[in-house]
Amino acid sequence: MQEVVLQIPSVEAEQNIEIDVKINGRRKTLKYRVEIVGWERDNPTTEEKVGVLRKVIGEHAGDWQLVTIGAPRQTHIPIMFRKRDVAQEASR
Repeated sequence: MQEVVLQIPSVEAEQNIEIDVKINGRRKTLKYRVEIVGWERDNPTTEEKVGVLRKVIGEHAGDWQLVTIGAPRQTHIPIMFRKRDVAQEASR
């Protein structure tokens, strides 16, 4: 199993979330970032929405991995990133 789904309380824009877990008796802190991204104008086209998403995701390349893109709302969309574990990825 690679993923466990946890319900977290509602968060404000650009919040960092840290979750402490034990895996086989070893403690590990998982770090997530939730961003609420607003559209650049009212009633954006699909292409404009995709452009905004690409920009935000591109700005997080490197240290952060895209986890999920939430359901779009009329004025914004939530995006969740997970902090990459460089040590773990190096061992793969």
